[in-house]
Amino acid sequence: MVIHVVDGTYELFRHYYALPPEQDADGREVAAVRGVLASIRGLAREGATHIGVATDHVIESFRNRMWPGYKTGEGIEPALLAQFPLLEETLVEAGIVVWPMVEFEADDALAAAAAAADRDPRVERVIICTPDKDLAQCVRGDRVVQLNRRTRTFYDEDGIVAKFGVGPATIPDYLALVGDAADGFPGLPGWGAKSAATVLAKFSHIEAIPRDPSAWGVKVASAGKLALTLERERELAMLFRDLATLRTDIPLFDDVDELRWDGSP
Repeated sequence: MVIHVVDGTYELFRHYYALPPEQDADGREVAAVRGVLASIRGLAREGATHIGVATDHVIESFRNRMWPGYKTGEGIEPALLAQFPLLEETLVEAGIVVWPMVEFEADDALAAAAAAADRDPRVERVIICTPDKDLAQCVRGDRVVQLNRRTRTFYDEDGIVAKFGVGPATIPDYLALVGDAADGFPGLPGWGAKSAATVLAKFSHIEAIPRDPSAWGVKVASAGKLALTLERERELAMLFRDLATLRTDIPLFDDVDELRWDGSP
């Protein structure tokens, strides 16, 4: 069987900005919700049989206590924010498994669901439906893959290396150095995608990077400055890595058969 785990938060945002407004009989804005439901039904028409959808029931999570600049619901349009609980209700009524996250984030639920499904020998493949780069850390070979449904692009482990220059296990370290504007942490000054990928491709993790740049053995512009910044901000880098590391220990289901959906009603 193939398991699809879907980023409901991303899907709701995507459809909110792609579709014209539409109200139901009670005057509620529902266009994005209807768009997401139609999109999930499209998965079933394409052959998906086991589907779970993760949502951010509230935008904040435990990470906001770790870093004051972490993303919040501030600035989200009220008409979009109001559709989160409506989306969850609609999906449940349609018989789709939904994981509404409060203490954790939807991304954590996706990571935990993918890890749980990966442990089941009956599962042939797990497809994580989101373009979010932090989910790249969950990719495993060609068994657990990431799918950007908008561009219809699949990323297996080789695809992640081609895209970021590092493997999935190094993605949290990579994001710690370069930052993640979508999640609200800046990375370390001077460290960009190229320098981080070059150094981490050799050392994999921040704590393994030698303090002396002459020991790096790779050509990186301004290596001395980068090494000095890392030395000075190493504790901050480790905090950012913690922020970027998704939780896979959240109990979401006991058996993947719970995710079976026939595409009705």
